Amino acid sequence: MIKNRTQQIKTPIVERMVFVLILVFTVFSMNKATAQQIKLDEDRLTAVQTSMSITQIKGKKAVRVVKSAAVKEDDEATYVKINDFNFKNGVIEVDVLSRLLPDAPAHARGFIGLAFRINKDDSKFESIYVRPTNSTADDQLRRNRTIQYFSYPNFKFTHSRATAPGQYESYAPIALDEWIKLKIEVNGDQAKLFINGSKQPYLIVNDLKMGADQSGSLGLFVDIGTEGFFRNLKVSQTP
Repeated sequence: MIKNRTQQIKTPIVERMVFVLILVFTVFSMNKATAQQIKLDEDRLTAVQTSMSITQIKGKKAVRVVKSAAVKEDDEATYVKINDFNFKNGVIEVDVLSRLLPDAPAHARGFIGLAFRINKDDSKFESIYVRPTNSTADDQLRRNRTIQYFSYPNFKFTHSRATAPGQYESYAPIALDEWIKLKIEVNGDQAKLFINGSKQPYLIVNDLKMGADQSGSLGLFVDIGTEGFFRNLKVSQTP
């Protein structure tokens, strides 16, 4: 009799535990991001104030991107845009490599990175890019500006330095003419940049200027003086 009563008590406990485990697994599955490899073929891409071509570099297929010489200002809509793609929250990963063009101006830094949440007419987007030459500069201030966040059109690097010096820039150990793995985690109005598999982010932005509800396409971003190469673009979207 005592044994039967013990079994009767245990049964509801076990059932509740099983229910909780199923619930946790279901929630985890619903929120788990599904990685998507984005094919970087010309029919999937649109050059926005840039030139692009599919090429081979260091034995790897990549998209070559160069900013249009007609665009004189910095932090503009100068990227190769992914067609028919909408991104709001999740993880963006890409391998990038930058070189300086032969006619690059003195202030060129190998600018290369990603634009995200780009609206349809390219008038609004968020971006994080790197300046590889700054990483090994003798000037500490330049080193601190290896990474840059900006928001187009109203929050370029000049605005962030004037209003919040150092908050939207950071250091990272990178260099020209080498593959750099960029990973950007986006959640609401927060973005984190990880580089080359780092456990901790090199830059955290807690107030994306377009706001938490902005969504849009992705872009392979370069700026003045850069010969940029991109490959292995992967995106994991979350609710």
